[in-house]
Amino acid sequence: MTSSGPRADRGTGQQPGPGRRPADGAGQHPWAPSPADRRPRRDDPALRGPLVARRDPVRPAPAPVRRGPAGSRLRRFVRRHGWRAYALPFLVVATVIALVDVVGTRGGDPGAAAPAAAPTAVEVAPSAVPGTSAEAPVPDAEGEGSPSALPPPAPATYVEQGAGTVSVVDGSSTVYGTGPLQRFVVEVEDGIGVDGGQFAEAVTATLGDPRSWGAGGRLSVQRVGAAEAASGDYDFRVSLVSPGSMEVYCPGVGTGGYTSCRYGERAVINLARWETAVPDYDGDIATYRQYVVNHEVGHALGNGHERCPGPGQLAPVMQQQTLGLQGCAKNAWPYPQG
Repeated sequence: MTSSGPRADRGTGQQPGPGRRPADGAGQHPWAPSPADRRPRRDDPALRGPLVARRDPVRPAPAPVRRGPAGSRLRRFVRRHGWRAYALPFLVVATVIALVDVVGTRGGDPGAAAPAAAPTAVEVAPSAVPGTSAEAPVPDAEGEGSPSALPPPAPATYVEQGAGTVSVVDGSSTVYGTGPLQRFVVEVEDGIGVDGGQFAEAVTATLGDPRSWGAGGRLSVQRVGAAEAASGDYDFRVSLVSPGSMEVYCPGVGTGGYTSCRYGERAVINLARWETAVPDYDGDIATYRQYVVNHEVGHALGNGHERCPGPGQLAPVMQQQTLGLQGCAKNAWPYPQG
């Protein structure tokens, strides 16, 4: 039978009494925990504070960067970029050579390297406006335009294409009129077979007429020659040019080789119109010549285009009569009554 009384300690035969603790060493209970193995109780005062985690965790110190020799950098660059690493020096050298070549070209002879500019009146005409150059601003231009339907061609009594250069008709005239003086130069394109002296006399007679722009003392006119043209001592030019050269002396105006125009200080008369006039003038070439001189010189003096005031009335000289009369009667003069 099993005893219900207190169990005797193994090895000693003693029974633990109330309040009695086994002695240290051999007298300790064989499965009792030692003081070092005892866990603190939850109500231990040392554990009563809150548990707080650190905001900044401890980071390991960065490993030191190992810097190898310059050759290792070059090898890494080559491994990373491959064939581009070998091509880059050649591209740099080629770029430098190209820049040196461009700078050398600009600093050398401009005529040898620069592309040829579009022909202008200044470049092709030896008697062009003094003091101007290819870099000068393009002057104002006005023209009668190109007809929508060209009339049947007149008999070939004129040269279609001249030499492209003009020569000043030398000589001068008296002063016509009493107003502020306007001096003009007369030019004829080379190679068109026109007597320059006769053309200059016709222009001078038209502008000196009392019905022209000097009527009533508004201005006076005088033709001057080559010396004044060379020195720039004049106000405008009247130039006779072949149809094939109209776009050279009036670039971008749109004459179509048919009409005349004003380009800058030049009143450019189309040789074809000078020789054959237009259908609405019914062969009255003399009157048309007076009209075209007064019309283009009127542009050079600052006048713009006008419209027909009404059927049967005289057309203003600044109406584009070369393209039609629009019901008006032909008229060659700014002030027909003088």
